[in-house]
Amino acid sequence: MDNTGDRIEKLYKNYEILSDAKEKIGEHEAEYKEILDAVKGSAKEKRLASQFIGKFFKHFPGLAELAIESQLDLCEDEDTQIRRQAIKDLPQLCRETTEHTPRIGDILAQLLITEDSTELLQVHQSLLTLAKFDAVGTLTGIFSQIVGGDETTRFRSFQFINNKIMKLEPQILTKAVEDFIIAEVKKITLDVSSDEFHLCMSILNQTKLSKTLPGHVELVTLAAEQADLESDPGVLASDDETVERFIQCATEAMPYFSSQVESTQFVKFMCEKFLRPSVWSLIGAADEQHQTQLRLLKVFAEMSGFCGTLEKPAEKVEAIYEVLLEYMPLPPLDADLNETPSFQFSHAECLLYALHTLGKQAVDFLTFPENPAKLKDFRSRLQYLARGTQGYIKKLQEAVKGKTAEEMKSEENQIKVTALKTTSNISTLIRDLFHSPPSFKSVVQLSWVIPKGKKAQQQNQQPKQKQRNRPRPATNATLRSRSMAMIFQPTPQHIDCTNTFGGLYPEVHLVLGRMRDGVATKVHIRAGKEI
Repeated sequence: MDNTGDRIEKLYKNYEILSDAKEKIGEHEAEYKEILDAVKGSAKEKRLASQFIGKFFKHFPGLAELAIESQLDLCEDEDTQIRRQAIKDLPQLCRETTEHTPRIGDILAQLLITEDSTELLQVHQSLLTLAKFDAVGTLTGIFSQIVGGDETTRFRSFQFINNKIMKLEPQILTKAVEDFIIAEVKKITLDVSSDEFHLCMSILNQTKLSKTLPGHVELVTLAAEQADLESDPGVLASDDETVERFIQCATEAMPYFSSQVESTQFVKFMCEKFLRPSVWSLIGAADEQHQTQLRLLKVFAEMSGFCGTLEKPAEKVEAIYEVLLEYMPLPPLDADLNETPSFQFSHAECLLYALHTLGKQAVDFLTFPENPAKLKDFRSRLQYLARGTQGYIKKLQEAVKGKTAEEMKSEENQIKVTALKTTSNISTLIRDLFHSPPSFKSVVQLSWVIPKGKKAQQQNQQPKQKQRNRPRPATNATLRSRSMAMIFQPTPQHIDCTNTFGGLYPEVHLVLGRMRDGVATKVHIRAGKEI
């Protein structure tokens, strides 16, 4: 028999000796050392050593360090089959003793960066096996990599906790384990990237914090701290990083706002920092400006419905009003008919909604008691926008009239439906604001917001899809919600002063755009028909 065969036979013999030794196994340290030495042998010796090391590990505490290092050598072997075997057997070192679980968890977390899909699957399985032996110890190891690991290891460790650990059965994910996760995640949120913060909030959303009012307060507080709402960035508020951080943090906090958990600090920051004229015009200037501004306005409009009592509310309402004027031009004079007005109805919906919602706290502002000319200007703008809106509502209603339920599922028709919701909302809000004094009684459902009951129903009807683990960076379009920009841009050649809009509103093009994986797609509609 050759030397390799002899060594393999010796391994089996040592295995039998250790198995039969029972309570005297501690006297056979030499045999266990020979098993550890086998990690330097042939491929078969390595595979056998991997299986045997863990089985007898607990009986030789004096050789624990050498045994762990030997198993790690196998986890780093050039042969993928040996690596997978070693990774599979690694949790066995902690089957009956949890002393080394944090270290093994740390090692396995480092292996999450492998690009071999089969090997990665084995790493996942080994971590889950380890968690069954000692969940807190395993998480201690994973969190140590989140704190001290490189960017890729950190992110994949976050992903693993979010996608795997949080899905474990209650027998493993006990109250004590959940409390440990909450405490560790809250510590980590002090220093995370935008991608990582999203995963932190996703993890916490799967804990008890998402199920109680005090928990909602904690989650909103975390989002507010991450948004740095106590800072005063001045004109630097227009910086892309500041804007994106606010949008992301507001979006993360949104599910937890209620009549008892208010959005006041977010609304205050928006009005005081972003809606300043010197800042608003610069937001998103380096990118697709109207899209960045729209994403910001959407979260602002949504959170305004949960705003508590504001300090100096008239100042906040005035900030909204001044920006709104950009999206509510005056009717053109006869001499200005060749000028092309632009109605960005999605932007207008957001600002009108916020003005209508927060205006209740400053009811006298929109009456302009000391400036009748300003009141006349505002009402003229409202009337111009209202006439154009009503005309387009009619065209949209004609466009979808007679469509079957199946036809209405098409993307083009869904866009028209959303456009109809937007313009209908604007019409309702204008009617209230046009009253003298303005009324704030109408209840409007923002066009892009799906009611909770309907959203749950839609989710139940959708086929389950395999979850894809991919980052959602806050500085690119993958974080951005699929947004819809409605921009009414008539061209001079389309102007017709005798059209259905009473000579005040020219025939229009409606440009609807969706952001899909960062690429803008558009559907052009003229007078309610696709062109």
